[in-house]
Formats: sequence, structure tokens, C-alpha cells
Amino acid sequence: MDTKVNLNVKCPKCGKSLMDHKQLTLGMPSILLNIKFDDVSGQIRLCSVYGCYEHTGNVKIPNEKIVKFYCPHCDALLNTDIKCKTCDAPIVKFNIEIGGIVSICSRMGCTNHYVMFENLHDVIRKFHDEYGI
Repeated sequence: MDTKVNLNVKCPKCGKSLMDHKQLTLGMPSILLNIKFDDVSGQIRLCSVYGCYEHTGNVKIPNEKIVKFYCPHCDALLNTDIKCKTCDAPIVKFNIEIGGIVSICSRMGCTNHYVMFENLHDVIRKFHDEYGI
């Protein structure tokens, strides 16, 4: 059985959900964000399924371009001062609704990402209840 684990995330600044239930990727809600690079602004929808790198957007992002990610609700910059261990670009952080943090690299094409949970016991219980794992 191939179980897709999607991570519902929210803005670490305003706490509002970043999930777009109207635009699905792999059958799950996507993560909607505003983006900027160079003099280009637009929106991107990231796949919320852990390990999936699919995305759609209304602008083409050149490979290896560093992108600034913003909350679509409060317009807070989500890029941090923490550098990617793979390519040295800024890390972008989102809060997981069940507790914890998802971090992704801001460089287009870099697949470095990680998840940290606040209370692993509660997360394991929630995963078991939702996914049967």
C-alpha cells in the first residue's frame, strides 16, 4: 500500500493556513505562497505530500534561482537567515498544523528539506489515527 502523507502547514508569522483546497496536487491540497525573484512577482503552489517536489505557478522560475517566499495572508517573508546545507541558499520555514516545522530550500531545483516535530508521541498517534501507520 502506497500511503501519501500530506503535511498541512500554516504561516509561522500570522498562523493562517497556507493550504489551498481548491488546487490539488496528487489528490491533496497544495500549499499556496506568493513569490518574488529579481523583478518578478507571482504565486506558487507546492505539493503538500512529503517527498514530492511538484509545483505549479503563474511565473516560470529559472533553475537555481533563489526565490523569496511570502505568506499570501500577511505578506510576511518566510525565508530565514538559516542556510541550506546543500547549496547555501536561505531556508524557508512553515509551521505544521499538528505541531512542528517543515523547512525547504529557497533555491529552485534544490531538493533539500526536512521536518521537525514538537512532540513525536502525539504526531505518531495522529499519523496512526489518520493513516493507519
